[in-house]
Amino acid sequence: MDWPKFLSETEGQIGQFQTKAPDTMKGFGTMSRAAKRDGALSEKTKEFVALGIAISTRCESCIGFHARSLVRLGASREEIIELLEMAAYMGGGPSVAFGAKALDAFDQFSAIQTKGT
Repeated sequence: MDWPKFLSETEGQIGQFQTKAPDTMKGFGTMSRAAKRDGALSEKTKEFVALGIAISTRCESCIGFHARSLVRLGASREEIIELLEMAAYMGGGPSVAFGAKALDAFDQFSAIQTKGT
């Protein structure tokens, strides 16, 4: 899968939904910012949790968004692998399959960031 293209298309679709349900999307955005704010847990830690949940719920869009955020936050490939091990332990075969997708997404977004620096 071309993760950057997939997320771009998803963002376009979400944008279309936002035009039809602006109050809902405004509320979702407010909730997102509040949930990711640094506190007792860092934003990076919270994004690791979100990626684990995305894998367990088999949400490809969520996997892409949170993998991209983890690249932005400086997560290492080793950290991602350990997260995927835990997801596999907790979620079995489906989490192994979707964990592999998450690693691919992380690698693609990491390659883009590396080219940009």
